[in-house]
Amino acid sequence: MDADRTTGIAAGRVFVTGDPVMGVLVLVPEPDHLVLESIAVHPDAHRQGMGKRLLAFADAHARALGLPEIRLYANALMWENQEIYPRYGYEVTERRRDGQYDRVHYRKRIPEATPDER
Repeated sequence: MDADRTTGIAAGRVFVTGDPVMGVLVLVPEPDHLVLESIAVHPDAHRQGMGKRLLAFADAHARALGLPEIRLYANALMWENQEIYPRYGYEVTERRRDGQYDRVHYRKRIPEATPDER
């Protein structure tokens, strides 16, 4: 939450919510998917639906970019994430070691926008 995200905000990759900032989302578009690189909610905003709203924003952003899925990975030791992401439509695609990190990879398929959403 303390990282300087000014450049990422200007580039349209970093999205923040709240004043003061209570949530941060880093999204990186790739040719065939959107990478959810980072999501963070300030401890003072836990259990208030902020994470749910950030994930919904990621869905809408992917849809607006015409990208059919969102991908992310989480450290396998972060068991909380392994409970949260499936509740919001993410499925595990693999678990693998990347160097010293044991990671769980997820994806969420994004349905095409309906005419009303375009």
